Amino acid sequence: MVPGMTLNCPQGWNRRSPGFALHRVHAAAGRRPGGCGPPAPGTKRGKGRMTTPVIDFHVHPIDYESYGQATLEWIRDLQGEANWERMQKYADPDAFCSLLAENGVDYAVVLAELSPAASGTCSNEYVAAFCAGREKLIPFCTVNPHLVPDGRTELRRLVQTHGFRGLKLYPTYNHFYPNAPLLYPLYAAAEELGLPVMLHTGSSVFRGSRLKYGDPLFLDDVAVDFPRLRILLVHGGRGVWYDRAFLLTRLHENVYLEIAGLPPPKLLTYFPELDRVADKVIFGSDWPGLLDVAGNIKRIRALPLAEEVKEKILGGNAARLLGIEEK
Repeated sequence: MVPGMTLNCPQGWNRRSPGFALHRVHAAAGRRPGGCGPPAPGTKRGKGRMTTPVIDFHVHPIDYESYGQATLEWIRDLQGEANWERMQKYADPDAFCSLLAENGVDYAVVLAELSPAASGTCSNEYVAAFCAGREKLIPFCTVNPHLVPDGRTELRRLVQTHGFRGLKLYPTYNHFYPNAPLLYPLYAAAEELGLPVMLHTGSSVFRGSRLKYGDPLFLDDVAVDFPRLRILLVHGGRGVWYDRAFLLTRLHENVYLEIAGLPPPKLLTYFPELDRVADKVIFGSDWPGLLDVAGNIKRIRALPLAEEVKEKILGGNAARLLGIEEK
């Protein structure tokens, strides 16, 4: 602990809570995990408006150390060659923070990726440096179980050294089943540290990915065996397993439905009873794979759901997961 520093955990937490160890790590480094920054310009507040921060739980840096060729071609085709070149300015984290503000986003979860066989590589060290000193940016590390001998030790090192706030895993790109025994020591460490764990589920357009590893049903085992581990089903079983992702979210208290990459007008088609899991739906954009983050947020706000439900989706649920409290 830093002398004179008070460790402020989220309401209801104590030394036995799963996130307490992670808060101690941040406090020892002099950081304030989950502290709120000022509302982004244009963020709605006040009576009848958003009263929670808007949190984009799924963004990637623009500047990967290496892209898979198919991934780079897909993004350039999506963005257009000229726009893609202009977007390189967002490799500057301050410029990226300005982009978030322009789109009405208060906080963004920035994801590392180690998928050399598929989409590409954006190292943990790069993401840590990109987010360093910027409260608006929340770094999530990754562990590719095929690249390290001991995932549990590696995760602890990443949290202790760089202050990562969560873990993103890529079963379809790294080619592993999420319930494989190889992953269990890693899950145990994440549970002990109180780290939310995101796992890609469903389809991907990138060459080298393997769909069979993206079935959410494999995570039923993980949810049962690690009941205090917060699990996010990234992309909500996209394309194939929407029903399974929704069922697991309803069935397990510790499972959340993350909706990055899904068009908002289709959400109630994919999940007709979405409001039944209103406390566990998490918004993400998958930027730069999405052109218009502000428009995406606007379309979610236009859904025929209660305003309280939409606030939870756009930030309230994520704030609870990350320990962010509204000032």
